[in-house]
Amino acid sequence: MNAPAAIAEPLPPRQTEVLERALALLVEGGERALTTAGVARAANCSKESLYKWFGDRDGLLAAVITHQASKVRAGDAGSARPSAEVFRRRLVDFAVDLLDVLSGEASVALNRLAIGQAGGGGAALGRLVLEHGRRPIEVRLSALLEAGRAGGVVRFSDVREAYRTLYGLVVRDLHVRLLLGDGPDPAERDHRTRAAEAVDQFIRLHGTAG
Repeated sequence: MNAPAAIAEPLPPRQTEVLERALALLVEGGERALTTAGVARAANCSKESLYKWFGDRDGLLAAVITHQASKVRAGDAGSARPSAEVFRRRLVDFAVDLLDVLSGEASVALNRLAIGQAGGGGAALGRLVLEHGRRPIEVRLSALLEAGRAGGVVRFSDVREAYRTLYGLVVRDLHVRLLLGDGPDPAERDHRTRAAEAVDQFIRLHGTAG
């Protein structure tokens, strides 16, 4: 059975609770701990419910990754052309979410597992992380960037390059250092301040004012 193509958002509270428990198991015991039987036991639900909600084990993994990625929000990017103030606020909120998620134990554990498998011919988890984690985040932020361009707040020729620029300004080398076991610097623990600095740097590069 293949993993579901998409997981509905937002999920019902019970399914969200199950996925949070699955994330905890992943952090505690690695990928081997993330079995349908183990998750059912830890979340106090039946295996039948897990199969109904998420499909097989790959579907469960995809749902866990999608759930993590859903915590990185981009506001209602397509609702209107935002003002400069609203656009900046949405970018900062997005960047805070991104830093919160990437620096969390669950994301670090997921990415370490994916990287560990990539060199041994078992890249399935890496593909799931890309397709259900990184790609949805890119889509949401790209929509927000496009809204800012449509509103005349920022200018760029390639939205993907603009996304990569902002992502790099926000994350810098933090994620790599976390994967290698190095904790964030004291100044990096204030995610809102770091996010605001990164967004301001991005706006200086791509903003239309002045």
